[in-house]
Amino acid sequence: MGRPGDPPEGTPEGVPGSGDDEFRSVVFDESFVRAARLQELSARERMGDSALAVRNRHAWARVSTSRQVLVLVVLIALAFGTAVYMGLRHPYKDAAVPPAEPLHSTVVPLAPRDPVPGGTAQQLFESGPAARFRDGAEGVTLPAARSTAHFSESQVIAALAAAKEYTVKSALDPAVLTGGDRRTVRVLLDPAQLDQFDKSFDHPAADGRHAATGWLIRFDPAQVVLANAPIRTQGVFTVAETGPATLEVSGDHTFVYAVRPARAGHDERPGTTDTSLFTVRRAMRFRFDRDGLQEHRLTVLSASLQAGPESCSADDQVYLRPLLAGQSAGPDGPAATDPYATGQVTPALCGTLAPGAQPVPPQRH
Repeated sequence: MGRPGDPPEGTPEGVPGSGDDEFRSVVFDESFVRAARLQELSARERMGDSALAVRNRHAWARVSTSRQVLVLVVLIALAFGTAVYMGLRHPYKDAAVPPAEPLHSTVVPLAPRDPVPGGTAQQLFESGPAARFRDGAEGVTLPAARSTAHFSESQVIAALAAAKEYTVKSALDPAVLTGGDRRTVRVLLDPAQLDQFDKSFDHPAADGRHAATGWLIRFDPAQVVLANAPIRTQGVFTVAETGPATLEVSGDHTFVYAVRPARAGHDERPGTTDTSLFTVRRAMRFRFDRDGLQEHRLTVLSASLQAGPESCSADDQVYLRPLLAGQSAGPDGPAATDPYATGQVTPALCGTLAPGAQPVPPQRH
């Protein structure tokens, strides 16, 4: 065992090993120097009266473990606070979603020049323009979906699917068409439009905003029943990005309904000839934001309907009122408009149903 004055790794070579050598204690080999933890102060530091001759090389080692942990926690908190602050002041914010707009709707009656032709539903469909249309929802087709600048392909598909669902439920559902349950349409709307939707049925008005027929197609069950025949449908959808935060889907569809007088009831015997066709062309615009796409809800911006055969004077805010087989529009024109009246401007609109839009059933011999 080495003596107390020996270096850590023993006496270096070339140094006398005698215990009588008085200079043995001041001889250091390389390993001893490397193991030293002290560093000599500079001349400037040694000028101070109270300065120590030497100092520890690593000051961080003199700090206790608990204080090290405290300093680290403070540094992490400062870094997190800085990140939050910079995030709040980030100049690139999400595009603002415009508020939901009220629906604007118009219904234009198309008055026939001649009496409405009657016949069986099959005869009427086959002898008119609707012969090439598809049955029911099969005619509500979707275009190929493509991503836009700010919306993915899946989001475009979701918008088209919601627009189709609204179109089918508001124009092809027998319960809706006959003035029944409308909740299947209501649940698809943006919550901001629900109040307007409810007022359109509770207090309908010809003001372009509160017509029930602007939201959906319906007939007065006391006057009209649907014949036992599929509704013929044809139309298209188009998609456009109107801003970084909104998509618009436009639909332009034509629906052809086979209708009969309500007094005839639902007992449609073969060969019944009191059926007539009623055609509605409806153009609609739907708007979607990202939240609406996730929640499967939409905003109906506008609805424009052309419907006939119908009288120009028909009151069609609550129900569409078809002229039935054998009936005529008569000499009445559009409802009178008083330019001196005050309040909401409600221009009277009416068109003429083109002769080619009517079926030509075969003549009976």
